[in-house]
Amino acid sequence: MSLQGVVKKDFLDVRRAKLVWGVGLLYTLFTVLYFYGVGSTTNSTDLGSQLYGLAGIGILVIPLIALVSAYLSVAGERESGSLKFLLSYPNDRLDVVLGKFIARSAIVSGAIVVAFLVGLGLGFYYFETVDLATYAGFVALTLLFTLVYVGIAVGLSAATGSRSRAMGSAIGVWFVLNVFWNFLPIQPATIVQFVADKLSVDISDGVLTFIASLSPTAAYLSTLDLVLARNQATGKGFEGYSQPDVWFLDTWVMFVILAFWLVVPLALGYWRFQRADLG
Repeated sequence: MSLQGVVKKDFLDVRRAKLVWGVGLLYTLFTVLYFYGVGSTTNSTDLGSQLYGLAGIGILVIPLIALVSAYLSVAGERESGSLKFLLSYPNDRLDVVLGKFIARSAIVSGAIVVAFLVGLGLGFYYFETVDLATYAGFVALTLLFTLVYVGIAVGLSAATGSRSRAMGSAIGVWFVLNVFWNFLPIQPATIVQFVADKLSVDISDGVLTFIASLSPTAAYLSTLDLVLARNQATGKGFEGYSQPDVWFLDTWVMFVILAFWLVVPLALGYWRFQRADLG
């Protein structure tokens, strides 16, 4: 068995998991309800103008789908003992981690694509204008966001030795990177601002916005400016989300942030897994 064998085995195992498909269908349901809601109430005739609202749903639901689908990818087999059987073949631990990532990414991405295909059908029904290039770009960026969280989940799973720890880590990551970092009144940017005020240090709005943008969620929302029209009132597409005009808030920097969250947690998880005693 090689990397390809690990991918095939894990893909076959995961596709039978009702929980994975259940959360995927949940996102499809959210997509249907969203398009039904905006399509039947808004006066807009352009589908593209409504995609930021769909992104607002996705930034909470998609990480949850990715984490639920992958947080037991390595830790579950390690606790059950089946990981020893998998490693008894001519596989190394890198094959296991990469194989799990590829298989879980394929499953989760497939579920997300199905939801977007259903949404596209509703878009043609409810809106007069459907720009396929804009929609495809939105889907591509959302899939990148999805892969980031799959990588985080697999990295966490590889770094932990039990189901309970993997579950706790997944819940913590979802809360910190999504809720705490982006939606709570107290978040990293406000904490830095508070400390700076106490020390009488001036921090520019650009630096504070950059701190807020270090989460994969905020970075993803910023990349959407590549394909979606900006809001005339705020200068950004996502309502109320504005940013100063500085180089370190450019879109390419947001892609670097997403790449960091995709690669680093996975690499650290492998590093920890490589040194773990499997008993």
